Amino acid sequence: MAVDAARGLEEGFTSAGAARVMAAACRAAGLDDRGAELIRFGENGLFRLASAPVIVRVARGEEWLPKARTEVAVSRWLQAEGFPAARIVEGLEQPFLIDGHPVTFWHLIVEGDRKATYGELGGVLRDLHALTVPAGLELPAFDPFDKQELRLDRAVIPQDDKLFLRKRWRELRDKFNELRFETPKGPVHGDAHVQNLMVDDQGQVILIDFEAFCFDHPEWDLMVTAVEHHSLGWQTDEQYGDFVRAYGRDLYDWPGYETLRGLQEFGMTTWLMQNVQEDEATAEEYRRRIAGLRNDDGPRDWRPR
Repeated sequence: MAVDAARGLEEGFTSAGAARVMAAACRAAGLDDRGAELIRFGENGLFRLASAPVIVRVARGEEWLPKARTEVAVSRWLQAEGFPAARIVEGLEQPFLIDGHPVTFWHLIVEGDRKATYGELGGVLRDLHALTVPAGLELPAFDPFDKQELRLDRAVIPQDDKLFLRKRWRELRDKFNELRFETPKGPVHGDAHVQNLMVDDQGQVILIDFEAFCFDHPEWDLMVTAVEHHSLGWQTDEQYGDFVRAYGRDLYDWPGYETLRGLQEFGMTTWLMQNVQEDEATAEEYRRRIAGLRNDDGPRDWRPR
């Protein structure tokens, strides 16, 4: 459903502009946006409504509309499978398109008193990869480059950084084209980090965020945690060992790991650079990451964002 929001959104995607789109989407859906709270601003703006147990997800631009449609379709499929995953709000013609921004509405997950573990992430991915995608559910292949050009075109970063990143992008594309997988293709989450699991107040571990969901090789889902551990040191050996034991494989032993490491670190940097204008902490972390990319063999002192 396409609706025009109030004009005057500032250039680029900001939290203030996303809030105005969210309010217009709520009006179109017949929901009350008063008291809505911004809970995350990254690739999307996520808002929690005060008037109903609903999360509103605002995407950056119309280019993300196919991904929003995929999210809706995947949510409905996983619900039909009985797989513990975020659920779309039914009874609405989703996604909405508000002033060029895809918007989706999700049931609020009431969080419990703990976070998901890396062992649970490995188990969820093992179960997800064992599913069979039904006929009629059209999923794209995994494309680590699909957002990069848009990000580089729109990012407010020094021109020298853009030139470096475009050169690195071309180098990574060449390495990507040389990858050879031995595993069969199947359902892949596409952004499988532990923050995309939530534990609800009943203790159930729930998979969220289907924007990058695709049909491809399972290595793409193992890449995130493997790089976070082996390159960035974000997990202890025990935490990573729990992940490997639950899933049954350590991607570090695969010859293509170094290429996937380069792709993951590049994606983490370009994801963050979109929001350098939001606050100084984000800008400082971006500077850390771009410095790391410029020194492949140096230590990574990156911080989670």
